[in-house]
Amino acid sequence: MGLKLERPLLFFDLETTGTNIIRDRIVEISCVKLFPDGNYTQKTRRINPGIPIPEEATKVHHITNEDVAECPTFKQVSKSLLDYFEDCDIAGFNSNKFDVPLLVEEFARAGIKFDVAGRKFVDVQNIFHKMEQRTLVAAYKFYCGKDLTEAHAAVADTMATMEVLLAQVEKYDNLGNDVKSLSDFSTGDRNLDLAARIVLNDDNVPVFNFGKHKGRPVEEVLRREPSFYSWVMQGEFPKNTKDVLTQLKYQFTHK
Repeated sequence: MGLKLERPLLFFDLETTGTNIIRDRIVEISCVKLFPDGNYTQKTRRINPGIPIPEEATKVHHITNEDVAECPTFKQVSKSLLDYFEDCDIAGFNSNKFDVPLLVEEFARAGIKFDVAGRKFVDVQNIFHKMEQRTLVAAYKFYCGKDLTEAHAAVADTMATMEVLLAQVEKYDNLGNDVKSLSDFSTGDRNLDLAARIVLNDDNVPVFNFGKHKGRPVEEVLRREPSFYSWVMQGEFPKNTKDVLTQLKYQFTHK
């Protein structure tokens, strides 16, 4: 059973200055756009993050400040990158919780809205963890029978992620081979935002999934503690989470 696509599925991976979605920046982005006919295109771009790359980050991806000194900023490539993502569903490895939210933040800083509405998101890591509980290196070995010798190089990780998903679709008959099924399985239809900070409970009521209000209905919290909304808006939460909370707040106040 091969992967069934109705529109392009864009795999991407980021190398960054760190793991903070709000504060850190992209230093490299690699994309593989897989088309319904099985063909694909690949693009990789190094980016000047505008802030120093910490030594700890360089030890992971081996990209130095000197490597990106003459590279364009994200803002300079943002429009062409947005065009490349146009009309695509999105896939990656741990992409729902890290890569996609961080990409949304970078677009926002460039003055561009990266719309997640209408897209399906396939997180290959979530599929893997639900099925086998391993890392990308182990996933590549397990599903593809190959050693990922260049782990933490964006292009190698992106290509490996695509190969792993194709192998997962072939291996699991109950997984489904269309993007909606894969998105539902890897994302979870209970999450209202990509970072799963706001989810639906068993009664399909939006509830907070973090902090002191974990498990409490969003509407109840916003009604009893209006300042919590402002705290989230001013805090280090992904833009996607803030957008979802704002949309819910609007819905609750316009019933």
